[in-house]
Amino acid sequence: MTRVAAIDCGTNSVRLLIADVGAELKDVEREMRIVRLGQGVDRTGELAPEALARTFKEMRGYAELIERHGAERVRVVATSATRDARNRAEFVAGVKEIFGVEPEVVSGEEEAQLSFTGATRDLAVLRPLRPYLVVDIGGGSTEFVVGSGDVRAAMSVDIGCVRMTERHFKGANPPSPEQIVGAVADIDAQLAAVRERVPVAEARTLVGLAGSVTTVSAINLGLEAYDSERIHLSRITAAQVHDITRRLLKMTHDERAAIGVMHPGRVDVIGAGALILDRIMREYNFGAAVVSEHDILDGIAWSLA
Repeated sequence: MTRVAAIDCGTNSVRLLIADVGAELKDVEREMRIVRLGQGVDRTGELAPEALARTFKEMRGYAELIERHGAERVRVVATSATRDARNRAEFVAGVKEIFGVEPEVVSGEEEAQLSFTGATRDLAVLRPLRPYLVVDIGGGSTEFVVGSGDVRAAMSVDIGCVRMTERHFKGANPPSPEQIVGAVADIDAQLAAVRERVPVAEARTLVGLAGSVTTVSAINLGLEAYDSERIHLSRITAAQVHDITRRLLKMTHDERAAIGVMHPGRVDVIGAGALILDRIMREYNFGAAVVSEHDILDGIAWSLA
């Protein structure tokens, strides 16, 4: 067993997994902080100084945990927001100072493959039909991967929950029907582009990843508090997703914040995240999805074995 530390720095959150990796992956620490690194990137093309400060503050805490647990290998992966930012050199320099390793600003395709690895390692217990379509709905982008044991095709598109909120719902409480129509048109255009490059029609099981998907699942399960063990490998139907999405998009900010499973950092973006999942299931004709708590973070950890 090798003790490793994986850090995933996305548009909305920065997450840490310290794990012992061998024939299996055994969690030592798993942490998540919502820092909104991608604040305004879709509009300005740059990482905001206050967003960098929030992110570096949480990373310093992670560095202390990594040292305390004696991780032998560390890998930091940055995704959509950092890919898009003109000033990403500031981010790279800050991360290298904190962790002593340079972060890897991975392509959308590599992000998709890491997500696929993390999500599919423990699906065997369910014996789902193959091939899988793994969908990772992030803050700035969504990754689509089709494969069975290995990745067959992958694509990343810019329809994350933060990006769609800033583009279509910013300041809306709740969004208007016209704003929702605009977001749906934007999402559907990207889904059509995915269909041209990724054989989504051949997939037999849809696997949904990341905070928007797991939060929708938690709401569907009727949980009073977030419980990752209950959520992991749960199943949600297209009708359930559609109903929850419709309700979320009609709620005010305060009504969404009052939902017991809602992380404070997701309150303003969950409507857009749920809408992305809803459109994926409708456009690609999936009647249900398997929800996984394991994703790119686990894929990063596995890559260090």
